[in-house]
Amino acid sequence: MKLFLTVLAVAIASASALPQKVKPVPLKDAVVGTPSGSIEGRITNGYAASEGKVPYIVGLGFSSGSGGWWCGGSIIGNTWVVTAAHCTHGADSVTIYYGALWRLQAQYTHHVGSGSFRQHAHYNTNNLNNDISLINTPHVDFWHLVNKVELPNGNERYNDFNGWWALASGWGRPCDSCGVSDYLNCVDSQIISTDSCRAVYGGDVITNDVICTSTPDGKSTCAGDSGGPLVLHDGNKLVGVTSFVASNGCTSGLPDGFTRVTSYLDWIRDHTGISY
Repeated sequence: MKLFLTVLAVAIASASALPQKVKPVPLKDAVVGTPSGSIEGRITNGYAASEGKVPYIVGLGFSSGSGGWWCGGSIIGNTWVVTAAHCTHGADSVTIYYGALWRLQAQYTHHVGSGSFRQHAHYNTNNLNNDISLINTPHVDFWHLVNKVELPNGNERYNDFNGWWALASGWGRPCDSCGVSDYLNCVDSQIISTDSCRAVYGGDVITNDVICTSTPDGKSTCAGDSGGPLVLHDGNKLVGVTSFVASNGCTSGLPDGFTRVTSYLDWIRDHTGISY
């Protein structure tokens, strides 16, 4: 099951009582208590999305010879979706679900093969660096239920957005112990400083190309939300691609990690022609 990548962020006391930083571990290699190949996802302690609230999100049902997995993605153009590299990695094809509130009840779908994937060439499976991919899709027309999200512009390239509020969204169950839900959920999160996140996960994982959010009261992205959007409340721009959470629990209170979109504006432009 390749639903979501997680980070082991357990604070193990050393002789100096300092926490140890460890590598991220793919959730497919962890014991999560669900059958291999099953689709599971959740935003914990969030709230149900209303119709048209996040028209830019798509559901992504990936397939490979060894099974399938579920991720999210964001529409950034009429023929382009952005998601996480750990979602496209190893996949043979993907079915794209547009305009859905219930996960599989889309307004329409498209199916494309791996030849349409543009996975970052320097994606690192060990520390999740460069965890970003593009998917070239058939043309879709925009309307109130299916629409693109804007990217930041070049002037925002060096903004760390520390303290800004943003919206994450995805499908799945609303708490660690709940049963699976297929309805689209949202969570409002506050972006924290890179240094604060680095103190938890270490500098190998938290580079300047990662953005993190706090998770008070167990409000968090979680398994199955991989590749989904993190969009600013102020300006409605895509600043993050959902990448990882702490492996000791989505409701543990440790930060969520996202690929920082502003670090990849040139890469996105070079592949898609999209820029602001």
